[in-house]
Amino acid sequence: MGASSKFLFSIRFCRDKQKGRDNMIRNKELEAILDTIDLRNDAPAEEPMRQYYFIKKAREIVNAESEKLGRRLTADGETFGCQMNAKDSEKLIGILENIGFEMADDESADLVFYNTCTVRDNANQRVYGRLGLIHSMKKKNPHKKVALCGCMMQEPSVIQKIQKSYSFVDLIFGTHNIYKFAELIVSMYNSDKMIIDIWEDTDKIVEDLPAERKYSFKSGVNIMYGCNNFCSYCIVPYVRGRERSRNPKDIIREIEKLVSDGVVEVMLLGQNVNSYGKNLEEPMSFAQLLKEVEKIEGLKRIRFMTSHPKDLSDELIEVMKNSKKVCRHLHLPLQSGSTRILESMNRRYTKEQYLALAHKIRREIPDISLTTDIIVGFPGETAEDVDETIAVVKEVQYDNAFTFIYSKRTGTPAATMPNPAGEEETKENFDRLLKVVQETARSRVGRLTGEVHRALVEEINEHDATLVSGRLSNNTIVHFPGDESLVGKIVDVKLVEAHGFYYIGELMSY
Repeated sequence: MGASSKFLFSIRFCRDKQKGRDNMIRNKELEAILDTIDLRNDAPAEEPMRQYYFIKKAREIVNAESEKLGRRLTADGETFGCQMNAKDSEKLIGILENIGFEMADDESADLVFYNTCTVRDNANQRVYGRLGLIHSMKKKNPHKKVALCGCMMQEPSVIQKIQKSYSFVDLIFGTHNIYKFAELIVSMYNSDKMIIDIWEDTDKIVEDLPAERKYSFKSGVNIMYGCNNFCSYCIVPYVRGRERSRNPKDIIREIEKLVSDGVVEVMLLGQNVNSYGKNLEEPMSFAQLLKEVEKIEGLKRIRFMTSHPKDLSDELIEVMKNSKKVCRHLHLPLQSGSTRILESMNRRYTKEQYLALAHKIRREIPDISLTTDIIVGFPGETAEDVDETIAVVKEVQYDNAFTFIYSKRTGTPAATMPNPAGEEETKENFDRLLKVVQETARSRVGRLTGEVHRALVEEINEHDATLVSGRLSNNTIVHFPGDESLVGKIVDVKLVEAHGFYYIGELMSY
């Protein structure tokens, strides 16, 4: 994650049969708390009681607005970026639903929020494009509200541009105060001016707020926030702040509640999960946390994202090797196979150190699937540097690699570095690398043909309704005949035919 753009996507959250209530706090528990709150009193100072107060206050406002319109207010959430952003949007939607909005998948809704990404400049441009379109909608619907949040909002230049060119936006907040959404909605409806609430950084983590999951059977779980690595091409540490880890007891409690609600797979999320626990009062390593998570009865699978090579410990490898629940997939970003370029990127490992780590992982966990991120065209990179990267790809034999052409990110050290490589040369280097990545990945994925593996069925195939799509422990997708009754179940599937990066399979048993 972090600087990687492999998860750049737009997610629309709407009601469907696969969605589940995130039991960080259950409906009955929340209602019991809200019943004790008297809105005639001032808002409490302590969290999360302060936010419960504003959830109740926001309900009054939403109910009043709905009565005026003669229908329920609708809301739509548009998410750009990584899985951390997706998880944040689940929290925002949980709050919207609890204050009375009906979620829609249409930007013509009464309230639209854009949870933004700023890893690449084109992500910013996509948001500006959407704002241009939604302006005309707002002219036709004067009570419509538009909110912007996420990483892009942490950039002062962005705020200035929005104030100047998109003054119709009602609410702007960043990455550090997502939990204040209900409070900010109250401020928004009580003001005729743009509300801007941006924090430069925070050490605060607020637990026990509602959220709405996209799937009933799997969920992301934040274990930490922020990043301390400062790779020279990456804006994330500047917009997500310094690393801060959640209390392990809170993490375990959340996962236990998720499992009691039907979740069988969790994805532990952090910009660099290998740094987990360093800032806790009682330090705990990520490997130790994994051991505790594995003890949770009813939990079948554990994934995590993302690992920084410089922090991946022998202890973690040992835990993965011996675990029955940790999935056989590790995403280990390379970024470049040239030590010279890695130093310029401030990655803090050499090509030789990375290769030694990759070989150790393959040796200790032979059935592991390794995936990676690679940037081509970084300032100062030559064709010879790309040759070194290609050599690493051939040696490691990745199951998949997410390759990107370098995109200059204003505000990062790399943005001011000289770059002699032209666009045409960079494109040629990228194509050379991509060809090798695809060849090695096909070979790696295809090695399981004819075997039977366990797959978590995630959805009806979007191209063929007679098929379902499942995910193996090693993260490979398999499509096979089935119906909706299989969704959320872990089943045995024979991998009949390999098609590049996925399989066509046959259901064996469940």
